[in-house]
Amino acid sequence: MEKKEPAFFDGNPKMIFVFGLVTGVAITSLLGGSLSLPEFDSGGSDKVVAAFDDAELADEAAAPTAAKTLAPVTADEHIRGDIENAKVVMVEYSDFECPFCSRHHPTMLDVMEEYEGDVAWVYRHMPLSFHVEAVPSALASECAAEQGKFWEYGDALFDNQSSLSEDYYYELAAEIGLNSGDFADCYESAKYEDDVNEDRATGAAAGATGTPATFVNGILVSGAVDFATLSGLIEQELEG
Repeated sequence: MEKKEPAFFDGNPKMIFVFGLVTGVAITSLLGGSLSLPEFDSGGSDKVVAAFDDAELADEAAAPTAAKTLAPVTADEHIRGDIENAKVVMVEYSDFECPFCSRHHPTMLDVMEEYEGDVAWVYRHMPLSFHVEAVPSALASECAAEQGKFWEYGDALFDNQSSLSEDYYYELAAEIGLNSGDFADCYESAKYEDDVNEDRATGAAAGATGTPATFVNGILVSGAVDFATLSGLIEQELEG
């Protein structure tokens, strides 16, 4: 009897599922939409592990929505601008390795310049699990903050995103004049790991599912947006 060659869709369920997932990713990418990708455990089982979805893949932000529970800003956070007198406070959850965060960063800088005195910016960490340098870069930035140079260090991380690595963190620390020994002790001990994890947890509680996630007076704007989009919301808040 002639042996029948198995048809493609006679494969096992896992193969069919993976094929469907990859096809869906390709189609969604072509259509320009955002996508949530599940992670599979390293053991090769069919179990899907919950993860932050990759909202940063979207070129356009989702419609602004109210935050679920946004943690209040405290004096010891990373604050740019005069938060005591600002009429608008932007709380951004971000990831130094996220390409869309680096695209969003100049927009945030432009907003701060345009609305100087009226707007304050609070930076919080939300390192995504599939970015290998997300946590290390966040820890390095906290060590820079310990010496009073968080924003200078963070700006440089975004400007040199393709260079993110342990060597670069030390190089940048020396470049901006940090005490190398103190920085090394801080970074190598992962001193601020709990703080980074706490930021990530508060982001999830507030409704952020990817990066960048910017809360403008508590209104969540997901993804990298242009100046007109962000300034339009700020103008509404200033007039309100």
